[in-house]
Amino acid sequence: MSLALAVDFGSTFTKAALVDVGSGGLVATASHRTTIDTDVLDGYRSIRAELAGHGDAAEVVACSSAGGGLRLAVVGYEREVTAEAGHRVGLSAGARVEHVASGRLDGAGVKALRASRPDIVLLVGGTDGGNAEVLLHNATRLANVRITAPIVVAGNADAADEVAAILASTGRTFTVTDNVLPRIGVIAPDAARAAIRQAFLHHVIGGKGLSRGPEFARLVQAATPDAVLAGVEVLAEAVDGDVLVVDVGGATTDVYSVINPQGEDAGLAKDVVAPLWHARTVEADLGMRWNAEGVVEAAAREHLDVPKTLAPYAARLAADPAHLPAGRDEVELDLDLARTAAVVAVRRHARPPQPGSSPRPLADVSVVVGSGGVLRHGAPTDRDAVLAAVTADHAGGWKVPRDARVVTDTAYLLAAVGLLREAHPDAARELAATVVGGRS
Repeated sequence: MSLALAVDFGSTFTKAALVDVGSGGLVATASHRTTIDTDVLDGYRSIRAELAGHGDAAEVVACSSAGGGLRLAVVGYEREVTAEAGHRVGLSAGARVEHVASGRLDGAGVKALRASRPDIVLLVGGTDGGNAEVLLHNATRLANVRITAPIVVAGNADAADEVAAILASTGRTFTVTDNVLPRIGVIAPDAARAAIRQAFLHHVIGGKGLSRGPEFARLVQAATPDAVLAGVEVLAEAVDGDVLVVDVGGATTDVYSVINPQGEDAGLAKDVVAPLWHARTVEADLGMRWNAEGVVEAAAREHLDVPKTLAPYAARLAADPAHLPAGRDEVELDLDLARTAAVVAVRRHARPPQPGSSPRPLADVSVVVGSGGVLRHGAPTDRDAVLAAVTADHAGGWKVPRDARVVTDTAYLLAAVGLLREAHPDAARELAATVVGGRS
């Protein structure tokens, strides 16, 4: 039996899955709080010790969102066009998009960009052969301001050489890749997504000061959301259908979907920025702990009914994010928070990004997967009720899945699936099937 250990260095907990890569079988799992207060590898080594009795892993692959994960700023041309395309691509690459600038960067724009403290800047603008003036202007500003973050250039291909020369003239660290919006109605995420991943690994992971030696940087292969989206893609292949994943976390609620458009949905080039069919959205105001009050505020804006006791409970959680529910009443309030966060997050994921665009076609989703501690550790009936609220949300402005199976990734395997995808595709597929089969 050949074993691989897939590890996610999370913002709160480090989680690991020991997998037989010959069969794709799950051998064991373990978790430990993420030890960013000492060395991020301290918790990892405790996990290795705990799993030692199950066999020695021949290889270790890891992803990370520890220390704030990947912070991205997007600098584009028009907010509704190239800046929007860059925003979507950044999310799909596993980043938290902390800032989006559009148009010509001026002094105030540069100040706002610097204030967002990006790990990476994604510079986009113009379709191939189109307007290059704004892209060149913004490249010049970035070349001459005090921003040390690496820059990924994914704009007008006809101006790529000139942009590279501008950035190189002041010694900026940068990568030039394919345009994220080669023409109106087409979005091309793969090259930029790969470039962002490489910049994250080469320039960000080692620079966060999470570990004293080089081992951590050698282990990490992706930002955690990037690995999870890869895992969702494998899951969609395994079930041969569309997949929706709702991850309700302590600080954010993330939604992933992998869609194979059919019929008229496949021809949405009428949208200025066509849909990204493998997509992720992050709702930073919808967290179960740090942003619990944001969930209550979002419920009011969405006209969702919540118990009157939810607001004071959310305030308590925001003041003490480490609080765990005490008694059934608080468990019910936690579930109300999770249900509300999930419904609002999926509404935002599915709705058109701007007026005149099309909603995300989720009616044919065959599997809805829940994730996050409140679901993984909850009773089956409780977590099913949370996810049922999503699939029955007919007031959200989007078509709910007609006939979806609802499951929970109780062993947190989707990140492991994504990490194993490249080196062990068959094992990754079998492990993904475990999630749907309810054996996780």
